[in-house]
Amino acid sequence: MIELQHISVKLLLKEQEGIDLAALVPVFHGWIQNQVFDELLIDVADYRHVPDGPGVMVIGNEADYSVDNTDGRLGVRYHRKSVLNSSNQDRLRQAVKSAFTACLRLEEDPALTSKLRFNGRDIEIVINDRLLVPNNSETRQAIEPEIRVLGDRLFGAGNYELSWDTEPRRMSGAKLKASKVLSAGELLKKV
Repeated sequence: MIELQHISVKLLLKEQEGIDLAALVPVFHGWIQNQVFDELLIDVADYRHVPDGPGVMVIGNEADYSVDNTDGRLGVRYHRKSVLNSSNQDRLRQAVKSAFTACLRLEEDPALTSKLRFNGRDIEIVINDRLLVPNNSETRQAIEPEIRVLGDRLFGAGNYELSWDTEPRRMSGAKLKASKVLSAGELLKKV
């Protein structure tokens, strides 16, 4: 059995004109000042100058939050760095719950004037551990049942497509695409 740790969840955002990621810097500083999450938040890093890169991040001790544009796909990302002693399903649910919570905070933040919105369909899950979870067919076969349990919980069995990043030089990851649009709040209730 493969132990899933260091889970990264990205919620793709609606394509919108005029999204200025610079507005995230003071928002993320507010998250640090108010310690709005369970994880200890420490600093903000601005990587907007990197094309298709990590965007703006709030760095934490246990996890990082960001709005990134990796692979040219704008999204809210939660990345768990520290180990959680629980089941694979508990770790997947924790990561997805944290991503949806961050997304809702951003959607509702008045400083962002409602410009950041989850597209309602696309979730990317990456396991950031190439040694324990190499990106190969054996790994995908081993972790697919875990990803399907999560997908069924969020969207309902048969109501989403599951695809994999099969490039062996990349981290092992799955993409879930729902057949109907759901809000971040609706999906958070299902976690």
